[in-house]
Amino acid sequence: MPSRPTKACIVGAFEHPTRKAPDKSVAQLHAECAAGALADAGLDKSQVDGYFCSGDAPGMGPTSMIEYMNLKVRHTESTDLGGTSYISLVMHAADAIAAGRCNVALITLAGRPRSEGSSGTAARVRPGVPENAWEMPYGMGTVNGYGLVAQRHMHEFGTTLEQLAWIKVAASHHAQHNPHAMLRDVVTLEDVMNSPVISDPLRRLDCCVVSDGGGALVVARPEIARSLKRPVVKLIGGGETVRHGWAGAVDLTTTGTAISGPTAFAEAGVTPADIQYASIYDSFTITVLLQLEDLGFCKKGEGGRFVADGNLISGVGKLPFNTDGGGLCNNHPANRGGITKVIEAVRQLRGEAHPKVQVPNCTLALATGTGGNLGARHGSSTIILERE
Repeated sequence: MPSRPTKACIVGAFEHPTRKAPDKSVAQLHAECAAGALADAGLDKSQVDGYFCSGDAPGMGPTSMIEYMNLKVRHTESTDLGGTSYISLVMHAADAIAAGRCNVALITLAGRPRSEGSSGTAARVRPGVPENAWEMPYGMGTVNGYGLVAQRHMHEFGTTLEQLAWIKVAASHHAQHNPHAMLRDVVTLEDVMNSPVISDPLRRLDCCVVSDGGGALVVARPEIARSLKRPVVKLIGGGETVRHGWAGAVDLTTTGTAISGPTAFAEAGVTPADIQYASIYDSFTITVLLQLEDLGFCKKGEGGRFVADGNLISGVGKLPFNTDGGGLCNNHPANRGGITKVIEAVRQLRGEAHPKVQVPNCTLALATGTGGNLGARHGSSTIILERE
């Protein structure tokens, strides 16, 4: 594959090993993740001149965290697109580097929803948001919105519970090799389909875990990346959007990935057939299925058949996905799992994934995500990464 020009490279990646942190503050988790990513890169915090975070950062976001970590930066940004924020922030950091606003960008995420008692199923009511009056009275919580979308896809295309269950089964086959994964037991189709209904048709095992922890990434100029003793992972394409209700003219079976994905592929100059590994945001099994369709790995309505029979299992199927176990089995820190998608893609490109799930000679990977509610409004981000 020919070498492509790039704005920036991911030089450091770190996933916090804890899944429950009752004894740590959110700010402390951010700082520990930052230290881990900088150590992975072989850089010192004095070399960081750009800082990026999202709505999980405490206080005034970057203002509070830059002081807490005693950083001296000349560029900062906070972007909130829900769970996909940190995929977008990789693009934003690369853009800032290309514009000359910084040379080394630090991106951190952390949260404690598990220690704080979040079930992941309760409706989130944010005072003052314009949609409250039209949705909250009807119970439009997160899981209900995803259940609504799953029902529509099953009605329109004949998707089955068993096909959705294959996504969880694949994730569990990968999670068994991850010592930090919350759910390490391999599950069967029957296990998933017989688990309790949460929001019909979604069962408990169709839903992601709720975990504390966090992660961090370091993005740097290509010349800096090449000077470090790490494999060079280049960002070669990206796209993002927000999909909303469009005043009622919305197709519930299509996500914003239908825009962010093709945008990323066009910038990178590659196609879905070129991708060797895919990190797909998996807040629920239906989230994965829809994004695979919208990315072009299969046609709209054929996602159920595409994921069936182990097609997403590394070493078995055609498209290995979420080889750390993903949000369905491993980790969904701060209810914003986008950063873990990038981290595992970096591991795959470096050849540092677990040997049982490592894709041989992986040189091209994709990370994509959604953040918000598929049944209402959500952000979508897609990036394409290449090992130099």
